[in-house]
Parts: sequence; C-alpha cells; structure tokens
Amino acid sequence: MNALAADAGTRASFGALRPMREDDLESVHAVEIRAYEFPWTVGIFRDCLRADYPAWVMQRGGQIIGYFLMSVAAGEAHVLNICIDPAFQGQGHGRHLLRALVHIARGRGAERVFLEVRPSNRGAIALYHSEGFNEIGRRPRYYPAREGREDALVMAIELLPPEA
Repeated sequence: MNALAADAGTRASFGALRPMREDDLESVHAVEIRAYEFPWTVGIFRDCLRADYPAWVMQRGGQIIGYFLMSVAAGEAHVLNICIDPAFQGQGHGRHLLRALVHIARGRGAERVFLEVRPSNRGAIALYHSEGFNEIGRRPRYYPAREGREDALVMAIELLPPEA
C-alpha cells in the first residue's frame, strides 16, 4: 500500500483512498448516476482506466463514496472527473479527495492542475477557490444541460515546489 492510501486509511473521519480498479466501475457508475444529471457511461470510465489515467476511489465502510480521474502530461494535470456521492457531500470528503488528487498530480510531475466546472455548481466552485484554484477562462456551451448547453468555468492552480 502506498503512503497516500495508508495515510488516508488512518483518518477515521474520511474514507480510505486507493487506486480504482476495473471491478469498481459498476459502483463508481452508480455514484455517478446519483450525482449527475448527465453522467458518464461505464465505458468512459473503463477507457480512462485502460489509458492508464490516474484514477482513485474513496471508500467508507467498504462502500465507494467518491472518486477522481485525471490525465497528466507535459507538466500539467487535468481533472477529468471528481465526485462525492450526494449522500456524503458537505462532510469534507470532496476537499480530502481534491487534496489527494493534487498530491498525486504533483508526484507525477505536474506543475499545474486544470479543471472545468459548471457555473451553476456553486459548492464546487467555492471548494476549488478555497483550495487555491483560480478562474482562468470559460468554455462556451461545454456541458449538456436540460435546455441546450451550459458554459464551463476553467480553473487552475499552480503547484509550487514543496518547501524543503
């Protein structure tokens, strides 16, 4: 077990973190369906795993309650998906998962992390701002919406080298 998973597993108030496996995909997809009106398919998750994107799950009591997937290349990480089951939101799990993502991105050589978020997702935006992300742009009509499309806010954080 790596240090991140071991450390996360010792925190009683948060779920344990571990790399996502293909046999997790049905549980991950079930969380995705509960959390999003326009969820990813199991096939998208599977393709990300097969592309060897960093993908981790958060478990509590043996149940998957959250996950993230990202790509890392050329010194940049891009958050593809980060999610906490709605039944577990508002308890700090999202912050814990985001910090783990940033830690892993830094460990893989990323100097900055990018993400897109719906402008209507005020809770996520507040979390990202509180963790040091800044809005750097907008992607028009990026997300599907009930009536047409919704823009995405593009946010980023510079990963400073760890202090000695």
